[in-house]
Amino acid sequence: MTRVMIAEDEPLMRERLVALLGSAWPEAELVLVAENGVDAWDGFQEHEPEVVFLDIRMPGMSGLEVAERIGDSAHVVFVTAYDQYAVEAFDAGAVDYLLKPVQADRMDKAVARIRAKLGKAPPDLGNLLRDLQSALPGAQPKRTRWIKASVGRQIRLIDVEEVLFFQSDTKYTRVVLPGSEALVRVALKDLLGGLDPERFWQIHRGTVVNVSAISAVEKVDAERMQVLLRGCDEKLPVSRSYLHRFRD
Repeated sequence: MTRVMIAEDEPLMRERLVALLGSAWPEAELVLVAENGVDAWDGFQEHEPEVVFLDIRMPGMSGLEVAERIGDSAHVVFVTAYDQYAVEAFDAGAVDYLLKPVQADRMDKAVARIRAKLGKAPPDLGNLLRDLQSALPGAQPKRTRWIKASVGRQIRLIDVEEVLFFQSDTKYTRVVLPGSEALVRVALKDLLGGLDPERFWQIHRGTVVNVSAISAVEKVDAERMQVLLRGCDEKLPVSRSYLHRFRD
């Protein structure tokens, strides 16, 4: 049974997508219906669906940002209200899309195309996402440059480029730098939307590492790896969901 996720912030459209998918693909397992981009990415890591329907414009993280993080780990169908440019870009990238308001016959076609691709590796969306982010109104993500952290009686401003890695600590996030660290009152999943996914890689559900700080990756055994960082003695485990980053 194919695991499917839907991410759409508009309630009526969300209900319509669920209903249309159920009709077009009744044997699919709908593992999550997310209302924003942050929940979509968090849920993707938890459920690991093979197919994802992503609305392009969502709060927290846009559908494009979520797709960047998903990479080639799932087949993506974009849901969009954009027309001319988006259609041309999607067609050029050989990626399926649904234009709002989504019609039953279009969902049927999208499902048929996705089912035909399930035996193949998902396509690389890199070029398509760069084109869309540079051209669609409001699609360019706002990147976080500074993070405020309490250190004793001081409020410290941390440049994210200096961060070695972020690590989830319940409702807080541990921010580790060369020679020091701090806790911020923000959950890791809420920080993710502002981090550049090309610079900061998630290597575990609770760990995001600065790629430029990686000195080496070593095998623990056939199924496990860990990351070694410059300026830090900690070794960070890589979960199975992210091993492909380093095997490639």
